[in-house]
Amino acid sequence: MGEDEIQERIQEKLTEIEQKEHVTILHCVESGSRAWGFASPDSDYDVRFVYLRRTEDYLRLDPVRDVIEWQLDDVFDINGWDVRKYLQLLHKSNPTAFEWNTSLFVYRTHPAWEAVREVIPKCFSCKTAAFHYLSIARNNLQNGLQGEQVKLKKYFYVLRPLLACRWILEHKTPPPMQFSSLTSACFPRGYLPLSEYLLRKKMQADELETVPRIEALHSFIDVELPLLEKAADAIAPDEGIGWEPLNQVFLTLLAPDSEHDLTELCL
Repeated sequence: MGEDEIQERIQEKLTEIEQKEHVTILHCVESGSRAWGFASPDSDYDVRFVYLRRTEDYLRLDPVRDVIEWQLDDVFDINGWDVRKYLQLLHKSNPTAFEWNTSLFVYRTHPAWEAVREVIPKCFSCKTAAFHYLSIARNNLQNGLQGEQVKLKKYFYVLRPLLACRWILEHKTPPPMQFSSLTSACFPRGYLPLSEYLLRKKMQADELETVPRIEALHSFIDVELPLLEKAADAIAPDEGIGWEPLNQVFLTLLAPDSEHDLTELCL
């Protein structure tokens, strides 16, 4: 399928989800390697969305699932979270919730998403996010970069979270999604030619491409990871936003007199 057809299929699937699940999709983005800016030619489309159900579904005695897992194959990976779940994860400063809001690849967004977007920055915890990205980096380092031949994509799965952590320490804000934005802001200048070479190679190679171990990158990782862990550990704990602002957003979305008439759209 060509890119235009892919985009059309995604829109068709989102409309199908709304109709069959009786939901309103508030925000839908690309997540994963395409949003990060280092997709391979055979990378799938990681479509992620936040949806609102009918008010009556939130009042049931028997719980309704708070995720929709729609499709998973070689081309599409499509799933979403109920906005109630999304707001609960924001309360925990879940970094994935911030990434879905900052992705530059937006498939669909509803005007009512602005009510959610306004409260998102207030939920950000530097300490929580820093340790999240450091955990990703360490897990991928231990499970993907230990041999003499390693999967090319594993370097990106270690470097991107390391640079994201560096961004958090320096800027105190959610990191940008795109790898190129992180490298230009946080990667030592001497490593930029190597990262640009790897980026070009990654975008031309398939997902299983392997490369010989790159000692220069391992030297950087071996120094940077413990330094960032020490710096993250020194961050003062955040007080958190509390539930009331998030409850207010949720109630605004459910309000029958909402200017967006969301309850009508969910029918």
